[in-house]
Amino acid sequence: MTGTFETRNNVVYCTHDGVELSGDLFLPEGPGPFPAIVAVHGGGWRLGARVSLHNWGRHLAARGYAVFSISYRLSAKGKKTFPQAVHDVVAAVQYIRGEARALRIDPERIGLMGASAGANLTALAGLGTQSDHFTGAYPQDKHASVSAKVKMVAGVFGVYDMVANWNYFNRQTPGDNATDIFLGVTPMEDRKVYFDASPISYAVRANSKVAVFLSWGTEDDLVNIHEQSEPFMLALKQASFFVRTAIVQSAPHYWTGDPIDEPNSYTGFLAPRLERFLAERL
Repeated sequence: MTGTFETRNNVVYCTHDGVELSGDLFLPEGPGPFPAIVAVHGGGWRLGARVSLHNWGRHLAARGYAVFSISYRLSAKGKKTFPQAVHDVVAAVQYIRGEARALRIDPERIGLMGASAGANLTALAGLGTQSDHFTGAYPQDKHASVSAKVKMVAGVFGVYDMVANWNYFNRQTPGDNATDIFLGVTPMEDRKVYFDASPISYAVRANSKVAVFLSWGTEDDLVNIHEQSEPFMLALKQASFFVRTAIVQSAPHYWTGDPIDEPNSYTGFLAPRLERFLAERL
């Protein structure tokens, strides 16, 4: 059963270092309060746009979930954006919780969803803030004092181990590695920043209150699933996280923007499985 919703475009959620950041909000109609999901697009930390997750915004809003699809600061050669991009995601969560009453959102039922590089950022924000990582960087934010903790994280074909990703990308595209562009250094220059930027580093029991949903395609042609999603899933289970998976047969990389109601689509396969997880954990 689906319902009606409204769309609010270009909702400003913070200004960081002079950059105004905004998102598009898909809000179910009715008294609420509704659970909410902050959605974070992919694109190798340097490309992509929030419109790529609008199909999910419309689909989930029609089923009673508010979705805030956001933009964040992107990297470029000579312009790293770690941890700044994670701080942007954290601020979006704080905005949704801080404005919960006005938006008819349940402040106790907020989650994160991301694809590819967006899955990296959502996992960092979702797991890291459980133990107060990535918080307090922008005390001037309107909602800086609001909790950034979430109930769940959903990651689709994500990057969870940054050293492994640097090595893999270096074999595929030497000299143009999105990983060290995002982080500003290679692993040989600073391994600590690679540890800090890897969600698998936060897969520890102290952070296990957040539930995790992972999805990936068996034919991913950009991110090595055997070095990313699979070991991340194992680490989460070892640390007693609640984890559910949806493995999409024959799927390549980056299909989350496809129409969800398209027959036999990868997104159509994912949608009911994600919805079951949300019904249970958000």
